[in-house]
Amino acid sequence: MKTLVIGAGNMGLTYAEGMAQSAMLNRRNLMVFDKSADVIARLRDLDHFDVYESLEDCLPQADMVFVAVKPYHCEDLFEEMKPMVNKEQIFVSLMAGVTIGKIQDGLNVKKVVRAMPNLPAQVGKGVTSYTESKEVSRVELLMVRNLLDTTGESIHVENENYIDASTGISGSGPAYVFYFMNSMLEAARKMGFSKNDSKVLVSQTFEGAVELFNRNDLSPGTWMDRVASKGGTTRAALDSMDDNNVKDLIKDAAYAAFDRAVELGEEK
Repeated sequence: MKTLVIGAGNMGLTYAEGMAQSAMLNRRNLMVFDKSADVIARLRDLDHFDVYESLEDCLPQADMVFVAVKPYHCEDLFEEMKPMVNKEQIFVSLMAGVTIGKIQDGLNVKKVVRAMPNLPAQVGKGVTSYTESKEVSRVELLMVRNLLDTTGESIHVENENYIDASTGISGSGPAYVFYFMNSMLEAARKMGFSKNDSKVLVSQTFEGAVELFNRNDLSPGTWMDRVASKGGTTRAALDSMDDNNVKDLIKDAAYAAFDRAVELGEEK
């Protein structure tokens, strides 16, 4: 199975490097296309996969095509790709807000998988939700999942509504975590800690809390109760967050991302 990644930006390159380690593929079966001469030169130095600067030289060869370009580039890209594709190829989109129907119409193809990855895929800790058009077989979907899993974990969802919803949770979610971390870092610096000590305090706190959560079946609420005691310091912090409606603001933020993902899918 020959696989092509179109677009060697952050996410495209992340998947290409992950798939390069997969037992399903070898170097000769993994191709990467990008239009940037600088990117092409850098990728060739890596020597992890075959690199192309012309779609004509790689797209017709591919059995599976990962499309990892910015959504606003997709229409021009589809026009360029359309004469070179065939109906047996499987197209896996990593583009936010671009629907399966739009890809099918733009390329005149049927087999499309729409996926929503997130940034931690760069360190093998990503989570990708995905769904497919009815023309994709179970065997083909399993192959797609195995390749998606090279960057972390993947979850299959029933339809594209869940892809938009996962955009608001996992796709955009790392930025919410960084936002919270940044606020804690600023508080630590204001309390007098050095930049390095502030980073250690905050990063280890997040890492440790996530590890505790993953190793047990306890809910976040139960963990909060275990940390907080009546009249204590943690309870003072949690009460402050409740008084300022932080929980509702976080949920509103996630829905704002969800709503924007839906809007992107409706834009022509």
